[in-house]
Amino acid sequence: MPRKASSEPGSASQHAAILNAILRQHFPSFVRKVFSTVNVGDRFVPGRHIDAIGHQMLRMRDGELRRLIVNLPPRSLKSLIASVAYPAWILGRSPSTRIIVASYSDDLSRRLARDFRRVIETSWYRALFPAMQIDARKNTEAEVATTAAGFRYATSVGGTLTGRGGDVIIIDDPIKPMDAASEAERRKVNEWFDSTVVSRLDDPASGAIAVIMQRVHEDDLSGHLLEKGGWHHLRLQAIATEDEDVPLDAKRTWRRRTGDILEPGRAAAEQLDEARRHLGSYLFEAQYQQDPIPAGGTLIRAEWLLTCPDGAMSAPEEFEQIVQSWDVASKVGGRNDWSVCTTWGIRGRKYYLLHVLRERMEFPDLLHRAKELAQRFSAHRILIEDASSGSALAQALRLGEKCAVIAIKPKLDKPARVQRASAVFEAGRVLSPPDAHWLPEYRRELLSFPGGRHDDQVDSTSQFLIWAEERPPTVPILGPIFIPNQPWPEPR
Repeated sequence: MPRKASSEPGSASQHAAILNAILRQHFPSFVRKVFSTVNVGDRFVPGRHIDAIGHQMLRMRDGELRRLIVNLPPRSLKSLIASVAYPAWILGRSPSTRIIVASYSDDLSRRLARDFRRVIETSWYRALFPAMQIDARKNTEAEVATTAAGFRYATSVGGTLTGRGGDVIIIDDPIKPMDAASEAERRKVNEWFDSTVVSRLDDPASGAIAVIMQRVHEDDLSGHLLEKGGWHHLRLQAIATEDEDVPLDAKRTWRRRTGDILEPGRAAAEQLDEARRHLGSYLFEAQYQQDPIPAGGTLIRAEWLLTCPDGAMSAPEEFEQIVQSWDVASKVGGRNDWSVCTTWGIRGRKYYLLHVLRERMEFPDLLHRAKELAQRFSAHRILIEDASSGSALAQALRLGEKCAVIAIKPKLDKPARVQRASAVFEAGRVLSPPDAHWLPEYRRELLSFPGGRHDDQVDSTSQFLIWAEERPPTVPILGPIFIPNQPWPEPR
């Protein structure tokens, strides 16, 4: 008698059993199966980034980490992995898990929810996870519940979560790239997270949150959370800018070399060059390189930021004039701007940045610091933008100390002012000390403009450089405002 097919080595049923075992245990393989279900007829391009993301999300499932940020380029299957495959795989293995998935719009949330439903209603998925049963009483466009009291609930960023709680919260593309330039839109997303998301975990001690997105601004949700700390960060650049080891699972590591392309089978160097030309450097560096501050800067380039030995800027007599430039914040608060004073030495056609003060101060402290800095550096002139608190500071210094204060009324908008100042940087006529503690943050702000979180040091710098370039050469040099009794102290 013929043997049953199921008992034959290599039979179809054995192959199916092996495949199902792989799909249950190996998340990247499950992602590939989900892709073929959601994108019928499209070619799946494998990539090691899928293993890298899957590894971190499984660590989150296993409780090894509770806060995960994944940044990677657009069109890299991030939504399919995080919002469709991962919830389906987790609910298949543990149908009582409560999962909330949020995206930047209702339309995107609904589309991803439909893709999720399409997967879990297939015969292959039901055969793979027979214990995962849909509760017909809670099967809506926004929510799919299981008979084990688990669910996948879809919402939009900023949408209501009143009365909802979960074990896992996934935030997928919380802001559209076109909205990222708006401070109001960024703040809305960040405040929504701070005020709503964390409180929606049923068990704050064990609940997990994952944010997966392309970077769109220095102060986007990823930047906001990374600044706070406590997040595991997986940063996958389209083109590696340094050698790095990326874990693929508990045993395997992906060694990325500088210049390696993330998905050479889908986005080769030519396609990435085209994306850079189309988007421009700033957006490409943010969305593809996960660095909202371009490595070379935008209006001001990194190669223009020159330094000189400390000895070249050590004493007041080395310079024709010492000028201080103030950009004064109108309000004091944790998210408000800083008050900044840059101190400059002028020698011929070159400008030496001697010191940067950057603090949040109430007006009495501001006035005290202005006097202190003027005395410390024997300032000849003080430039202050004639607006709000700056006007009050200028008046107080003029009346109380008889200082040579010049009130500046800007004639151009900020980008135009920085563009004017950038020519002086490009000409190599701006120099800084090489090891000043304030220099890294100063350089970062200059290179990030106009996409950075703050621009106070930029404003102070452009104000000085424009004034210095436009000042009449016949204007006599005044004596210093204050004559110190000793050489300059070491700048703090």
